[in-house]
Amino acid sequence: MGGIAFFSFRNNSEPPTENKIILFYGENCPFCAKVDTFIKDNKIEEKVSFEKKEVFNNQDNAKELVDLSQKCNLPADQVGVPFLWDGSKCFVGDEDIINFFKQKAGIQ
Repeated sequence: MGGIAFFSFRNNSEPPTENKIILFYGENCPFCAKVDTFIKDNKIEEKVSFEKKEVFNNQDNAKELVDLSQKCNLPADQVGVPFLWDGSKCFVGDEDIINFFKQKAGIQ
């Protein structure tokens, strides 16, 4: 079963406009670790170009996550990690993110 680790961060800034894939994660987050294991085991970084940003210890990254989540109409107080932005859509939770990477990398 999939999961999400939640944190709270409020902000009213404009979200970034860059259209790139960004994976937001939290240090010691068990659901993030599951995604990371999948990425390493399947060499996803060799197949899909994306950026990783840690949010528990980096407030700029946490702010960016919240800003992007607002583009998907997700309430800021219910946003958690792992969280993936694909340039236009949000994916929340380990299962949705792993499925996203499977599709992008052509894994059955």
